Amino acid sequence: MPHQLPPLHALRVFEVAARAGSYTEAARELNLTHGAVSRQIHLLEAALGQPLFRRDGQRMVATVHARAFAREISQAFDHIGDAARRYGKRATEKVIRVNAPATMAMRWLIPRLGAFRQAAPGVEVRVSTAFSNEPAFRGSFDVAIRRSVAGQGQFESLPLYRETGTVIVSPALWQAAPLARPASLSRAIMLSTETRPGEWEAWLQRAGCPDLRPVQELRFDHYFVTLQAVIDGMGYGIGPFPTLSSEWQLGRIVAPFPDVRLDGETYHALVPLDADKPRHLRLFLDWLVAEAAGGVSAPAAPAGSRPGSARSRRR
Repeated sequence: MPHQLPPLHALRVFEVAARAGSYTEAARELNLTHGAVSRQIHLLEAALGQPLFRRDGQRMVATVHARAFAREISQAFDHIGDAARRYGKRATEKVIRVNAPATMAMRWLIPRLGAFRQAAPGVEVRVSTAFSNEPAFRGSFDVAIRRSVAGQGQFESLPLYRETGTVIVSPALWQAAPLARPASLSRAIMLSTETRPGEWEAWLQRAGCPDLRPVQELRFDHYFVTLQAVIDGMGYGIGPFPTLSSEWQLGRIVAPFPDVRLDGETYHALVPLDADKPRHLRLFLDWLVAEAAGGVSAPAAPAGSRPGSARSRRR
């Protein structure tokens, strides 16, 4: 079945006009006249059956619907440009595009890429991030890292590591008011995440405190925001390990009750079965698996937090 596409040149003009914010700026960027830009926009509006811009004084401004459409079009052009670079004259460049969940990318993958750069100095790794509330796969990539392996028939899957979750807190907050046991969390502020519902309830159930209620609960939209709130000392959160092992090793967080852990999902590296798999990609995958195997699986308790210690008995 042939692709049902709007006029491609009109799409390109529209994307630039929406991004630039005016017909005049689009004409300057594309080296066209203002009238030529206007004609292409009208052509696209006729193809779509609805207006994309509205007049605001002397300027034409993209509608809310048009701005959302432009973001999708921009991603499509990026994908086309990337494919042209990969399969054109510059196809010999050693570039690996990795798409990973935001927290995993920021806290586990990126801090380790310096080691890969030393092992393979001629290979460039480009990291893009995905969020839990987005579609499973979007954009182009050579390797996707996910906590599930949906669509296994499309990918070669390499298990990396399995997460476990336990309570985390900033060192400053812990030192100011250490808690002896999970039941003491009734005096704490709990930080949770909309995209990870039920984590606190499951952990409290595992800790034997299913009916515990905190002083206050603060909820954030994405986990990396929750984690930053924990690091800033706003309260207690649930932390996945070994994803946060670098944060723990650097002393940015402590885990007061590491023996109480939730079993989490396993991260996998997913490689499209129909994609090219050059030597530098295989080298990266081998390195990725080795890094995952050598990571810290669970943190130790902070000093003085074990039951029976002098500090714990005072709490």
